[in-house]
Amino acid sequence: MAANVFPFRDARAAPDPVLEVGPVAHGPLPLPLVLDNGSFQARAGWACPGPDPGPEPRLQFRAVCARGRGGARGGAGPQVGNALGSLEPLRWMLRSPFDRNVPVNLELQELLLDYSFQHLGVSSQGCVDHPIVLTEAVCNPLYSRQMMSELLFECYRIPKVAYGIDSLFSFYHNKSKNSVSCGLIISSGYQCTHILPILEGRLDAKNCKRINLGGSQAAGYLQRLLQLKYPGHLAAITLSRMEEILHEHSYIAEDYGEELQKWQCPDYYENNVHKMQLPFSSKLLGSTLTAEEKQERRQQQLRRLQELNARRREEKLQLDQERLDRLLYVQELLEDGQMDQFHKALIELNMDSPEELQSYIQKLSAAVEQAKQKILQAEVNLEVDVVDSKPETPDLEPLEPSLEDVESMNDFEPLFSEEAPEVEKPVTTVQPVFNLAAYHQLFVGTERIRAPEIIFQPSLIGEEQAGIAETLQYILDRYPKEVQERLVQNIFLTGGNVMYPGMKARMEKELLEMRPFQSSFQVQLASNPVLDAWYGARDWALDHMDDDEAWITRKDYEEKGGEYFKEHCASNIYVPIRLPKQASRTSESQAAGKGSGANEQA
Repeated sequence: MAANVFPFRDARAAPDPVLEVGPVAHGPLPLPLVLDNGSFQARAGWACPGPDPGPEPRLQFRAVCARGRGGARGGAGPQVGNALGSLEPLRWMLRSPFDRNVPVNLELQELLLDYSFQHLGVSSQGCVDHPIVLTEAVCNPLYSRQMMSELLFECYRIPKVAYGIDSLFSFYHNKSKNSVSCGLIISSGYQCTHILPILEGRLDAKNCKRINLGGSQAAGYLQRLLQLKYPGHLAAITLSRMEEILHEHSYIAEDYGEELQKWQCPDYYENNVHKMQLPFSSKLLGSTLTAEEKQERRQQQLRRLQELNARRREEKLQLDQERLDRLLYVQELLEDGQMDQFHKALIELNMDSPEELQSYIQKLSAAVEQAKQKILQAEVNLEVDVVDSKPETPDLEPLEPSLEDVESMNDFEPLFSEEAPEVEKPVTTVQPVFNLAAYHQLFVGTERIRAPEIIFQPSLIGEEQAGIAETLQYILDRYPKEVQERLVQNIFLTGGNVMYPGMKARMEKELLEMRPFQSSFQVQLASNPVLDAWYGARDWALDHMDDDEAWITRKDYEEKGGEYFKEHCASNIYVPIRLPKQASRTSESQAAGKGSGANEQA
């Protein structure tokens, strides 16, 4: 049993250090910057030439921002990425520049770029004097690319930029150099899942399909399932913990129906259920305390009460002393013969005569003296302060227990001493029955396969969309049989949402069901589904560093607009904006003029 208990790691991101640029970056040509601009995580690094260009991107952080309110954290500005630490306390403040997988909020996108350039150690003054390779969404809207180009060229004044699709970069990074570039890419990320046909090394954009489901929807679905199952732990079932369960404890069932039948078996359930241990404190329940701990707690409470009473006495003594000094000052005015000031002071004190003043002075003097005696007595013997926990009244005499009260209390002591053990007995017998650790465990059984299954069966969460298998069949039916045979020979899986165990076997089963009898196909999983997009963009930047036909320069931006880009093997298809011709407008105006003239003649 204990082997199936897994504590939540609750990993907290460490702030990224400000890295220094390597000596290669200061050569005659500035090194390209490679930015994988993902909706879940952004990755940034240098495209360093040489046999060892570097193991991984230097910077990886969550693509979220949080604007702190005034005064919070010393009035610091917006926090970005790993500087946020744990996301859950700031979940309601998090903002993302993405709508699905398309950047639409360029103000937040600027914060992400500032964070990347600052921590990568870009040292050029007033600009980013490096070419940039930036990933974008499939069939990215022209408006989004236009705003991104405007941000890069106008704000950062970069020399040139190249746009590419992350899944295509990953595809070409895993492709052998001599192989034919045909295939079907299944890219599943945080917000969307894309199926992209590749023909003769270029994207067939007309037959691309998108499913609006990804890791974000799977985490939300898993959170709802566990919150319904454990309503007592609603606050502890957070999105960050659900993402941890998805990444480390979920898997794709090769046959979803058969797998659910297996989970109905008690032995299979006991052997495969994962018990996620929530954090808890055993000292929250009083029944778990021993008699010695309870006695120590009573003593601590008594000491706190004594300290509180002593503080109250000192404060009251100080106030009474200040008022007594004020009254004595007014009495000195009377003795010095300053009658006008004396009468004004009496009016301020709301008194009518010197006799009333003298009476108040006597009472306050007695109260001050009595309070001083109590403080001295408390310092000598702290055990006598039990009665002092009640609010004090200086005009009353102190309450001291009489001899008869003490004798009556002594008569009741044997009764209390006999009943005390009887109260403690049921505590010791009930204590092992309730296991506090087991109460704070989440039993994740069929949820391990139900949450990832939504990309194959979106109807599980009420989405009226086709799953991956149906969409794949729909795309293949749009091609002739000869092209279908070429496409299915290279089914390529990439993206962070395809890293579940069993994903490749499930796709092979789905293809076996949809393809003709004895036909062949091949499914390939990216070597690193998360980072291969960045690696592919880095390889592309090194191969095309001197190729002006692949980069958008500032001159191109100023002449052709921000939506313009140059196509290459890993890019989208450029579709320019088609504006209505001016000739059509003039002809319409001429026709309208002729029509009006004809009416006038008539």
